[in-house]
Amino acid sequence: MPGPLLRTLRGENLRPRPIWLMRQAGRYLPEYRALRAEKGGFLALVYDSDAAAEITLQPLRRFGFDGAILFSDILIVPYAMGQNLEFLVGEGPKLSPRLVDAGLAALEAVPDRLQPIYETVAKVRAALGPQQTLLGFAGSPWTVATYMVAGEGSRDQHEARALAYGDPGAFQAIIDAIVSVTVEYLAGQVEAGAEAVQLFDSWAGSLAPREFERWVIAPNAAIVSALKARFPELPIIGFPKGAGEKLAAYALGTGVDALALDETIDAVWAAKTLPSGLPVQGNLDPLLLISGSAELEKRAIEILDAFADRPHVFNLGHGIGQTTPVEHVARLLEVVRGWQG
Repeated sequence: MPGPLLRTLRGENLRPRPIWLMRQAGRYLPEYRALRAEKGGFLALVYDSDAAAEITLQPLRRFGFDGAILFSDILIVPYAMGQNLEFLVGEGPKLSPRLVDAGLAALEAVPDRLQPIYETVAKVRAALGPQQTLLGFAGSPWTVATYMVAGEGSRDQHEARALAYGDPGAFQAIIDAIVSVTVEYLAGQVEAGAEAVQLFDSWAGSLAPREFERWVIAPNAAIVSALKARFPELPIIGFPKGAGEKLAAYALGTGVDALALDETIDAVWAAKTLPSGLPVQGNLDPLLLISGSAELEKRAIEILDAFADRPHVFNLGHGIGQTTPVEHVARLLEVVRGWQG
């Protein structure tokens, strides 16, 4: 029988709730910091499939999460499309050439850059038990495009939004190219052993409604449709961070199987507003997990109670912070696994 996470994503309403945390493999864990000090920079870790598999498995060994999320990065797609990628200390990722300066024709695809990621997936799947679900992922086209256009992250995605308004044809070509590579990338993860995938749209909240429909809903719908044609049983989680009241339109328009919610979404509102029976994931504030105050248990139970009548995967509203004490994570798991609704 599939594990509880996979069963929930397929529509079962289980007790206790399955739990995994976005960015659960990473900097808050001392074992990760030790391995990174030994192996080197972030991109070197991602491309060392033994190290990346070990990092993916570390939080499961420590906490026994129901799902493992592949240790990688959303910018592997532009890297495979031919942009140069660096992670600079204190500055974050840098891509070159910037597509605001050079068009897609300046890029020469390097599809072999995806192969080590598939090797990581296969190694993790071989190490997991049958009740533990392996999650693959990719960045959604809008969010990936914002980095490709500007060459780095930004507060308001100004350059990508300006290009989308000023030359929608050129921006559409970028989006279409990202969609094509993302479909193949996720398909490769599934073929290597991923049992479900998540689409991260970290900057979805920066778009007005009409642009949200064109640059968020439509591209994600294309990815979902293409993956479902190949893998009809594959659960796909959509995470349009900051989408707010546009969440229901996103769920209906994209066809995702489950919807991840950020911490700004009221759980009671979401339970009443989102399509009936749609599995949801989330949505504790990561900062609350860092604080570990008395409010942590209270808020976690409020979220669990709000989603009692639909399938629910407990998670954070975004990635776990690097200063999160491991004992706070352990306490959260106790609360979630002790809840019976």
